[in-house]
Amino acid sequence: MSAPSDTLLEELADADEALESAAPSEVIAWALERFGANVAMACSFEDLALVDLALNQDPGLEVIFLDTGSHFQETIDFAHRFSEQRHVNLTTTTPGPDADAWPCGTERCCELRKVAPLARALEGRAAWLTALKRVDGPSRAGIPVIGWDERFGLVKCNPLATWTDDDVEFYVREHGLEEHPLWTRGYASIGCEPVTNPVALGESRRSGRWSGSDKEECGLHG
Repeated sequence: MSAPSDTLLEELADADEALESAAPSEVIAWALERFGANVAMACSFEDLALVDLALNQDPGLEVIFLDTGSHFQETIDFAHRFSEQRHVNLTTTTPGPDADAWPCGTERCCELRKVAPLARALEGRAAWLTALKRVDGPSRAGIPVIGWDERFGLVKCNPLATWTDDDVEFYVREHGLEEHPLWTRGYASIGCEPVTNPVALGESRRSGRWSGSDKEECGLHG
């Protein structure tokens, strides 16, 4: 993994400043114009806002879905249904054999079931798109719109960084997109089934993830 040049870091800082108040579609357009076919996006299929925005600009964009082996069946069905309807260029990763000893909820599960498979899927790419939002929680409050991803060694674009949860829900409904079926059952942030719970009224959106532990991130984003 090579370190970014000072010139690239300056370019990214300038782009981040210029796009701070831009619409997500403008951020996606910048990434596609700057990096062309060397862009991919990772999608958890928690909602369809970002993937819809991205595919509207590049229908052939590679969408990477990390199948950890522990997703809700509703998530799997939701992802496959949308992908078939939109003819998505979908890449589904699966954990390697080294993950067998680390089932969902154990110490190295996210490392082996998410981080390592995504690293393999992003090899050779110059940039990736994520659906991170600053409102997701304290660990994401300072994310840039455009930045350098030290973990994966490529440019990281967060087109929804400045959006709220209400913005996402409005987009989904305004554009007639299907909602994740678990939304109506109180799941506000949807991860792997063994470590995800519904969220009570007044709790933060991600409080249902890894409840009972102090874990906030799976390792993909920090």
